[in-house]
Amino acid sequence: MFRIIRATPLSLAAGISLLAFAAGSAQAQSVLAGASAVDAAAANSAGSAPTEDGLSDVVVTAERRDINLQQAPLTVSAITADQLEAANITDITGLNGSVPGLVVARSGGGERIISIRGIGSETPENTNTQPGVSYHIDGVYIFNSIAASAAFIDVAQVEVLRGPQGTMFGQGSTGGTINVVTNQPRLGSYTGSASLGLGNYDYFEGDAALNVPIGQTFAVRGAIQHLKHDGYASATGVEGTTDYELDDADETGWRLASIWAPTDKFSITLNTIQYDSDTHGPAQKNILDPNPDPRELTQDYPGRSVVDTELYSAVVKWETPWATFKSISSYQDLHSEQAWDADGLTADLFYALTYSPLTFGGDRYDHVALWQSDTKSYTQEFNVSSSNGPLQWILGGVYLHSKNSQYIVEYRANDDNIVSPPLPLDTPWNDPLVDTVAYAELSSITREAWAAYFQGSYDLTDQLSITAGLRYNHDQYSGKSASNGSATSGNYLNPEPTPGLTTKEVTGKLALDYQFTPSNMVYVSYTRGFKPGGINSSASNGGSFTITPTYKPETVDSFEIGSKNRFLNNTLQLNASAFLYNYHDMQFLEEDPILYGEGTSNAPGARIYGLELEGSWLVTDNWRLEGSVSLLEGEFNEDYYALDPAKASAAQIAAGYPGYLFWTNFFPAVLARDAARANINGNSVPKLPDVQGSASLTYTNQVGPGQLTARAQYLYRGEYQYRLFNESAYDTTPSYSQVNLFLRYEPEDTNLNVTFRVTNLFDKDGVNSRFSDPYGSAQTMETYIPPRQFIASIGYRF
Repeated sequence: MFRIIRATPLSLAAGISLLAFAAGSAQAQSVLAGASAVDAAAANSAGSAPTEDGLSDVVVTAERRDINLQQAPLTVSAITADQLEAANITDITGLNGSVPGLVVARSGGGERIISIRGIGSETPENTNTQPGVSYHIDGVYIFNSIAASAAFIDVAQVEVLRGPQGTMFGQGSTGGTINVVTNQPRLGSYTGSASLGLGNYDYFEGDAALNVPIGQTFAVRGAIQHLKHDGYASATGVEGTTDYELDDADETGWRLASIWAPTDKFSITLNTIQYDSDTHGPAQKNILDPNPDPRELTQDYPGRSVVDTELYSAVVKWETPWATFKSISSYQDLHSEQAWDADGLTADLFYALTYSPLTFGGDRYDHVALWQSDTKSYTQEFNVSSSNGPLQWILGGVYLHSKNSQYIVEYRANDDNIVSPPLPLDTPWNDPLVDTVAYAELSSITREAWAAYFQGSYDLTDQLSITAGLRYNHDQYSGKSASNGSATSGNYLNPEPTPGLTTKEVTGKLALDYQFTPSNMVYVSYTRGFKPGGINSSASNGGSFTITPTYKPETVDSFEIGSKNRFLNNTLQLNASAFLYNYHDMQFLEEDPILYGEGTSNAPGARIYGLELEGSWLVTDNWRLEGSVSLLEGEFNEDYYALDPAKASAAQIAAGYPGYLFWTNFFPAVLARDAARANINGNSVPKLPDVQGSASLTYTNQVGPGQLTARAQYLYRGEYQYRLFNESAYDTTPSYSQVNLFLRYEPEDTNLNVTFRVTNLFDKDGVNSRFSDPYGSAQTMETYIPPRQFIASIGYRF
């Protein structure tokens, strides 16, 4: 049964029921970097505006074939560029509350943890693991989760597919898929735009785009944007300042794309996206911080975050009378440097927290001086899809190659070296500074994967269709790793080969859909999703007791039923879906009884189920109501005794083996920590809000010599557990609500628009997420949504 819902979410659910559970511009997935996806995005960029006959039809490219959204047997949402602007959404984190079942939680440093319906990634700070929600830009798979923090650059729409995508997207999409669709160059069209915005917190935004046709068969599009604002929060204990800004922004992104189409049946599209960000990093407030102000952090370490990404892609498309051939190639490069205050307190506060009468001392700091990631990847996909007919099919193959290198240095000691630079890689093993290193890692993991897939849909009758698909996935890992400064000669970190790992899995889909009338349909589907296993660096080097050298793949079996409908003379759209997941071997970060032996384990089984409703109601020609709501529930249903870092540390101290005493009493200390395990059977699945939804009301009309658009939006995200341990003091992430306002005026015959928007109108200190650090001192932090923001902007289009 669903949990009892408090008054606020009940009011939201009831209100949205009365307002037809509006969805607001739901759309389906794009073709992987295909031109038809770009055309669909451009056609729908206005948010599916009404026609004289009511709500307009939205043609989408779900499962790589053009189809009316209301006839697509998928659960999918999209947010257009206009909707992103109205809600001041500049990166993936801002999508919280806008899409049913989607949670984007901040983790350590610049990492984002994306979950859909409770399935995502439970391995924070481990970029060698795969996500549970695959992330794409123009259909190109993005390997490193840190790259998801990059701003949306020249975006047409953001598409979110909910549920496992076992055939089309394969591995890493057990929870679903997010695809960012950019504006592509267009032949024969000379267009452009520019805008400038200012707001409080010294907010500045500027962007420009230009599409230039060159002859009849070639076109180029370029776009650039810059975003900057002061910090929304500050660290008060950093030496030399009492106001070290956090949650600031200083980022620039640009893209350049071209298309050559010598005929209407053949085209080549080239695209590059570049992004640079250099900030002080996110504000992560320790729940033990004595300052009650959520925007003031009693911390003493000057955090920083540098993210540089490069993406290059090429799409070759050739249409024949019987099929369409496509080649999709990409290369991507990520460089990230993160540093943050892992203890989340000042030296005196942390010393008091860690002081032990057994050792007559404690630690003054726990600081991550460097978490550097360098990822170089390329992908290649070939597919061929059928033309018109009762049988629609697609056949394809994919190859992925990625090398992810990491260098991590974390200090924990009782001295005054609060801000120490990371050790050079050639530091000798016996250097005194090595003794202050709590954790260090130097690793390089290479992943090679290939997959083959086939999916077809056949019209059994004029109303009944069947869809079936299969995908074979093959993943192989290899690499070198060293951690914890265990060397006894040479450099303090000497990587050695790790045990290789190969995983193989078959996934797929089976669905039936029945069209009762041209405006009403129902579908049922079964889908199997898969995420590959991987390598535990510490365990593979003998540094763990129960964490194994490798961890198993995770799978999910999804059963879903849904209905899509139009009523009231095509003015009311109401879609509903219900699902049941059997979730197997969920990967999560677990503590080891041996200090610093943490790694990824598998929770054997969980069951998740839920109901999602979405729709849109054109009340009059001027008023439109939109929104969504999801009711979700999930718990683990098999025994597994997991070790929580906080409980392991408490048991170790209680047994009298804190600090160096652990190593002088190694075996009894290990046994004391191991005895702190707890059974997770019956615990809630993490990052699964019981209630989540949104509602918005939009008014459009001619006012004076121009068009006025006014929009009010309400978002609600319910409470959830951050980790599977379900420790109330650490894992319960509270609910929050947010109100956004948007006003735009477009004078006639000027190509100008003036916009005013307010986000977080009531200045709520909503908790985006809790983050329990799986490493180091295992402190628990809270991150907050941005405070109230006023932004005024002026734009020009031609």
